[in-house]
Amino acid sequence: MPVSIRDVRHSKQDRLWIESVYGEYIESLADLNTGLFSVIGANNPHEDEIFAHWFSSDQSHPLLILQGMDPVGFALVTRPRIPAAGEKAADYRMSEFFIRMAHRRSGIGRDAATLIFDRFAGDWEIVEYMRHPGSVSFWRHVVARYSAGRFTERSRNGEIQQRFASRPSTSKK
Repeated sequence: MPVSIRDVRHSKQDRLWIESVYGEYIESLADLNTGLFSVIGANNPHEDEIFAHWFSSDQSHPLLILQGMDPVGFALVTRPRIPAAGEKAADYRMSEFFIRMAHRRSGIGRDAATLIFDRFAGDWEIVEYMRHPGSVSFWRHVVARYSAGRFTERSRNGEIQQRFASRPSTSKK
């Protein structure tokens, strides 16, 4: 079945689906033991604020990832506001990316990332935690394939960062 993406800002049903699986996403990050994810999730009074920002900010693009008509994941593309010292700000950053466990290792994530990169043409930044080798491997493979090897990668502060340029889609997706 084909993979597609759609903006969720104008669909209450899509927003509710993301909110319903967000705990599953946070649980998958909890094993990283970074100390960042334990404050978000079940029974967190700030979770509503997080989603309100996702769905109302002109700096964020929350997307639903579908296989056929079925939602299987989500992504949050943001526009970074402050670049690292000495760097040019990226146009886009993959702030969140989640594919439900049952749909992983099937190419859905790769195909969804490609659609997202094509939709938001410009300079990209992808950041993964070194403690999450599956994520590092996934993004290295996807970025290398998408950019035909034309990307930069660096490690710092426990993170891996890839930078590359995406191109506008030549076909309607």
